Amino acid sequence: MSGVLELQFTLPLSGFTLALEHSTRSRALGVFGPSGSGKSSLVEALAGWRRGARGRIQFDGATWLDSERGIELEAARRGVGYVPQDQLLFPHLNVESNLRFGCTRDEGLVERVLRVLEIEPLRARDVATLSGGERQRVALGRALCARPRLLLLDEPFGALDRPLRRRILPYLVRAQREFDSPLVLVSHDATEIAAVCDEVLVLREGRIVARGAPSSVLTPAGELDDGFENVLRGRVSAVGASSASVDLGGVVLEVPRTALNVGERAVIAVRADDVLIARAAPSGLSARNVLPARIDELVRGPAARLRVSLGAQPLWVELTEAAIDELELAVGGKVFVVVKTRACRVLASSASA
Repeated sequence: MSGVLELQFTLPLSGFTLALEHSTRSRALGVFGPSGSGKSSLVEALAGWRRGARGRIQFDGATWLDSERGIELEAARRGVGYVPQDQLLFPHLNVESNLRFGCTRDEGLVERVLRVLEIEPLRARDVATLSGGERQRVALGRALCARPRLLLLDEPFGALDRPLRRRILPYLVRAQREFDSPLVLVSHDATEIAAVCDEVLVLREGRIVARGAPSSVLTPAGELDDGFENVLRGRVSAVGASSASVDLGGVVLEVPRTALNVGERAVIAVRADDVLIARAAPSGLSARNVLPARIDELVRGPAARLRVSLGAQPLWVELTEAAIDELELAVGGKVFVVVKTRACRVLASSASA
């Protein structure tokens, strides 16, 4: 955040009371948790739409709520942008007119938003003719055009299936980097939180049960969807005909080239069940990534898993109890991580990522 976000309030809800106390300077705060945990109510309280909160909410030096002093700033005066799950576009306006509706001062901003979100070909289209992913990009663009002090994203991809969410996610990552707008992202998808945010709050029944960096909080041990994805960040060090090399901080990962350029920052996703573990460096493999690693954590059970470090970044691996026993894996042991290039998915790249 460009300024401090201070949350110290309670809000009675059906079944429990949302009670939050947190202070952060994070420019991208994630809010994660199961359905019904109070995530959307938190966003509504920040936006000024949910009445009945008692306590204090402050952002960037401005007091939005202080019940003891009788202050409760109306929504229009908070300067927030809002992107909900159902888009809420103006059906009587085309794409460009939806964007310009919120942009009253900077004409060039509309063109920049069209370019960054790759919706220039849609500018004259009626919103009723757009696909779900296109509508979501337009909704994000309209919020950005208003130059919000704080961008609130409430399950923005929740209405889309997982493959489409993954195709749209790079646009959100790119927009966050390009426009550098402070944001709060509500999602039940760990990959979305990890790709966009640098801090996360985990809610359960209105309480914060965990907080910190996504890489340390959102792990396979938590309440995550099946198919946990590791999110890694690095800098592109080389580009070939079909692949690119991404330096993760001492360890180089080969990924599909896509649109990567040398020197750019890249955000890469690798599913935990797409990673193989070997005790010795294998040879004669088609996989391009055979990387030395050390086991930092090992969890036995029906959903066995281990955590290693690639450079300074954690990588979770899903495996079986039988594999742990046969390979005699233990914390502190040295292993090799094997990952196919095509198993590394580029979520986003940017010179300023």
